[in-house]
Order: sequence, then C-alpha cells, then structure tokens
Amino acid sequence: MHFNNVLTALLKLHTLFLVKPVPIGEDCTNDRWKWFKGCLGALDGTYIPLRVALKYKPRYRNRKGDISVNVLVVCDINMNYVYLLCGWEGSAADSGVLKDAITRQNGFRVPDGNYYLCDSGYINGDGFLAPYRGVRYHIQEWNSQRTPLENAHELFNKVHACARNVIERSFALLKGRWAILRSNFFYPVKVQNRIIMACALLHNFIRIEMPYDPLEAEIPEVDDEISDDPDVAFIDQVESSQQWTNWRENLVTNMFDEWRGPH
Repeated sequence: MHFNNVLTALLKLHTLFLVKPVPIGEDCTNDRWKWFKGCLGALDGTYIPLRVALKYKPRYRNRKGDISVNVLVVCDINMNYVYLLCGWEGSAADSGVLKDAITRQNGFRVPDGNYYLCDSGYINGDGFLAPYRGVRYHIQEWNSQRTPLENAHELFNKVHACARNVIERSFALLKGRWAILRSNFFYPVKVQNRIIMACALLHNFIRIEMPYDPLEAEIPEVDDEISDDPDVAFIDQVESSQQWTNWRENLVTNMFDEWRGPH
C-alpha cells in the first residue's frame, strides 16, 4: 500500500519533472548539433523486461526473443526526458508505437517547424528526421571499418548518428541507475509500467538537481512534455512527404559542401 501511494504521488509530479525541450538555435556552435537547427532532441524505443502470465507471453515477446514492454522515449539534447509512452507489448513495432503517441488526445506533441532525430525504424517525415537507409550509420561501423567518407549521405548519417547517440546514452544511464528496470519484477503489468515512468521522472530530477553525476561519467560517449499552446501548430501524423525529403537533401548538400571546404 505504501509503495503504491508513493508511486502515485511521484507520477503526479510529471508536470514538474518532464522537461520542455529548447530547439537548436542558429547560433549553436556545438559540432554535434549545429547542423540540426530547430531540432528538439531524439527519440527511440527501448525494451524493459517484465513478467506476464503464460498466455500473454507471445504478445510481449520482442524481436530478440525476450518478454518485455516496448517503451517510446523522447529526450532533449541533455538526456532529460520529454515524453514516455509505456504499455505497448514487446512485439509492437517502434513506428506503430510512435503513431499511437502522436494521435493520443494528450499524447506526444511536436510543434510544426521542429523535429526529433530518429533511427531508420521510423519514417522520415515532418517532425522526424531519419538517416538514409542502406548507408553506413552506426558509430561502430565507422570505427571498425576505418574507411573514409565517400559521399554526402555517409557524412549525414555519421553526423546524425553522433547526435542521436544522446538517446542511447540516456537509456544506459536510466537502466544503469535503476536495477528494477534490468530484470523481471513481481508486479502487475499496469504497476510495472508506472514504475518505468517513475524511474524516468527521478532520472530527470537527479539531472536537474545534481551538477555532477558520477554514473554518467562511466557511460562511454559512444554506445553499442510540450504544453499545448493554442498559438502553436503541432504535427498530428507520421508520414513521409516530398517537401520533407527535399529539406533533408538540402541539409545534406550544405553539410557536405562545408565538410569538403573550398576547392
């Protein structure tokens, strides 16, 4: 009873602990983020193990064969959480979970003109900037192959991967701090989802209140809620568009021209 009372009280503080992201400005000089003007951060799905009744296991079995929930997580460039959607079974596709988050009445909101970095499991469309498929992407590929960049798409994917790594580091920090998220725990599924959200809120609280986090220093640099302002238009669907594809191509061209330098 006391556990659930504390859990409920903590979740009621989500308006205080969830962070409102600040878009990357024109004056940004951070080499990792300066190309992504208007970007709010990154998003991805992560698996959290849990226990379910035998008859429900097929629904919760993820592509790795483990029993888990598929949690959509959104963070800003400082690894502070902006939004979480818990409850989807491990068998659910990341893109489907994102579509659900976007269409919920009080769900995930992306202001028109801003966007988040995502991996190739999501559609490259308004509000969501994905890498090029069929082109080297993951950081470990660059480190292991040690071959030079060959074209603009490879450059974009490398820069994109370095910036989007912020969400992977946030996962490592969250699961590294809370052992309950790394193993099957004995609570009903609804309570388990509430525990995940509570751990994310505490993650934000720690990052806000603790100037130096020793756990963050142990995480390698490279690893294998926005209010509904009536004057702001939000993206209400997840789909590709030629306009967004052209915007990405222009970004890639400018990035590649600066990287090559004057001839």
